[in-house]
Amino acid sequence: MVVIKKDIIYDENNNLKTDIYFPNDTTSQTKLLIFWHGGGWFAGSKNDVKDLGIKFANAGFMTLIPDYRLAPEFTYPAAHQDSKKFVEWLLDSNYTDADDQQNIVQIGASVGGTLALYIAGIYGFPTVTWSASVDFSNWMKNHQDVIPSRYGANELKLTNLYDIFESFYKFFVKTYAGKNDQAILKKMDVENYDLSHLGRLKMINSAHELVPLSGILKFVDFLANNDHEVELLVIKGHRHAMDYAKDYIDKSLDFLYQTIKEKKND
Repeated sequence: MVVIKKDIIYDENNNLKTDIYFPNDTTSQTKLLIFWHGGGWFAGSKNDVKDLGIKFANAGFMTLIPDYRLAPEFTYPAAHQDSKKFVEWLLDSNYTDADDQQNIVQIGASVGGTLALYIAGIYGFPTVTWSASVDFSNWMKNHQDVIPSRYGANELKLTNLYDIFESFYKFFVKTYAGKNDQAILKKMDVENYDLSHLGRLKMINSAHELVPLSGILKFVDFLANNDHEVELLVIKGHRHAMDYAKDYIDKSLDFLYQTIKEKKND
């Protein structure tokens, strides 16, 4: 039976909280999994993904699902700062031992995957992303005529799925950036993060989804040119992140299990 501790404060100044899901047989050897929820940096909550917390715990991981500040009240780099603050809190807390940085893995959905990449570059945690957004400045520069809308089908009467995707993509990027400013957008681009400690990485994306595959392929090329190891799984269709999550949880966990095993044998 999974034990859940809810609303543990990790940042008192901003009243930010995390939930922790403990496996039935938690010991000092139990591995830790951080799950970063999505929602375009303007929506979403740890409360939305309780079922995943339970599933990951049942798979043997002590699972932590933190909230972070959301736009438009809190724009870039608020969520990024919160993700780093959370990891600093975790490593300094009673929930980890001195050497537990080697026992932490991550999964991130949508922009939660973007945050996971940010953290992976700093700490080296093995990471799986589900439809992480990685390209902002080039995309915005090449889509200046797109009208941003959260509900493009209703507000703009859009009928083409790709037009709806583009309208929403521009909406959430601009909402988190605060404005269409190339200097800010370039800082948001994942290739401009500190990736000096990036470890094992698996990225999952659909071929025709919200997150443009062209940006993902460009990022993978960037990683390869900088001698980083990455696995990219492109699945058919247009499902985004949580839309396909249940079908790829096992593959994601298998990747993390294998990575942990390889690190143990190093």
